Amino acid sequence: MKFVDEATIDVAAGDGGNGCASFRHEKYKEFGGPDGGDGGRGGHVYALADASLNTLVDFRYTRRFEAQRGEHGKGSDMFGVKGDDIVLKMPVGTIISDAETGEVLFELLQPGEQITIAKGGDGGFGNMHYKSSTNRAPRQKTPGWPGERRTLKLELKVLADVGLLGMPNAGKSTLIAAISNARPKIADYPFTTLHPNLGVVRVGPEKSFVVADVPGLIEGASEGAGLGHQFLRHLQRTRLLLHLVDVAPFDDTVDPVQQAKAIAAELKKFDPALYAKPRWLVLNKLDMVPAEERESRVKDIVKRLKHKGPVFEISALTREGCELLVQKIYAHIAKVHEDAQAPAVVDPRFAGSDQQTD
Repeated sequence: MKFVDEATIDVAAGDGGNGCASFRHEKYKEFGGPDGGDGGRGGHVYALADASLNTLVDFRYTRRFEAQRGEHGKGSDMFGVKGDDIVLKMPVGTIISDAETGEVLFELLQPGEQITIAKGGDGGFGNMHYKSSTNRAPRQKTPGWPGERRTLKLELKVLADVGLLGMPNAGKSTLIAAISNARPKIADYPFTTLHPNLGVVRVGPEKSFVVADVPGLIEGASEGAGLGHQFLRHLQRTRLLLHLVDVAPFDDTVDPVQQAKAIAAELKKFDPALYAKPRWLVLNKLDMVPAEERESRVKDIVKRLKHKGPVFEISALTREGCELLVQKIYAHIAKVHEDAQAPAVVDPRFAGSDQQTD
């Protein structure tokens, strides 16, 4: 399936039905009075977060969505039937914004969450609505109100706990295939990954986290080099970034330290908040380095990068060091979840300050 993370759609809720002006006509019943019913409400347009979807491809080719209008009111006290609603299923993590102003209107963050993106118009009033003791034969009626019409921009930011960051051919796809259920394309040339891949890592019974692998970033991405910043938005909701560094590049003239610094600089240009996220250094492809040189090479890379956070030495191909990395990641993610759900600590000196005393 083609991965699509942006789309523009037009949505139109149904118009309300018109009210009816009618009078009761029945044999031997003079002055039966008004019996014109109200029009039916127009159909709403809803957006539903569906956990089984991971792309906006359904909205790439079908861009116009219209709900049914409400029926008109009729005589004999008959109200119009409301129009049918329509539900648009979207991936979890979809941001819905106004295409003209750019204002963010809604975000679908929870599976099963449903929101109204276009409200149907109310039905018009029939003359029965205006009946009163002083107005016994009203002839007023009103047309239905129009439904909302909007042009919306849909943008998908995948929801993942961990994001993989690194140069093309750093081994991100190999790593996500080694530790998760994802099966991305793996080859010995750069830019093998052309769209984000998601993988669920099972640590134990009822213990798991989600990893996102995005296309590699290169120096000059902010000016459009490579795939640019097109997919970095998918890392903005992660809780941890893993910066993969190839310690054994094919080209001896390539300096992995300079590449890592270039990645960090591009990340900072794109979004300072993303740059400020916890970032662990993962030195990959150690199986390509002679055993007697590993320690000195790792120390040299860490020293030149001036990295202060956790450092992991792995080989995604042979899975050496991957189990320790997975366990440490899960412990970090679990701690973040626990801290987010922990109740706020109240200073006992001010615990009763909001209570009134005589």
